[in-house]
Amino acid sequence: MGAVKAEYIPHYTYDDYKHWEDQWELIEGVPYAMSPAPMIKHQKISNKIARLLDEELEECENCTALLPVDWKISEDTIVQPDNLVICYEPKGAYLTKAPTLIFEVLSKATEKKDTTLKFELYEKEGVRYYVIVNPDDEIAKVYGLKEGRYIKMLDATDEHVTFDPGPCEITVDFGKLWL
Repeated sequence: MGAVKAEYIPHYTYDDYKHWEDQWELIEGVPYAMSPAPMIKHQKISNKIARLLDEELEECENCTALLPVDWKISEDTIVQPDNLVICYEPKGAYLTKAPTLIFEVLSKATEKKDTTLKFELYEKEGVRYYVIVNPDDEIAKVYGLKEGRYIKMLDATDEHVTFDPGPCEITVDFGKLWL
């Protein structure tokens, strides 16, 4: 039996996506299930990231830390980053503009998508900082956008990293993620 021809593969859009149950992402018309739910270690790290970002942005009136929310990039591409920072006032039920900072916490089910598809997508969409957090080896790969390409800033384990999204600075103590 040969490979499935591209014209036989369904191409979904936001109109399809908004009717689906459970959690999904849609990248260039291809659906990706966000299940099973993340492991406990994944959730604990994501919660710590959320808390650290909230604390750092307490005094900032321009930027907001969010947990997974729909970011509708196009009619056939909707993603839900694990943790993100936006420095604008969103309009409507989902984001339409790129976040400034995104953290994705890897799991076995999402690792390939987060390190390839989403890496390229976030780079193309102009997300200023992308952090890929690996709970298993306790390393966070920190990337910054420079001239339209991601450049690795460092592999963070216990470092303090300062992000400059514009109106406010955010310093993350990566050592606190693994405790």
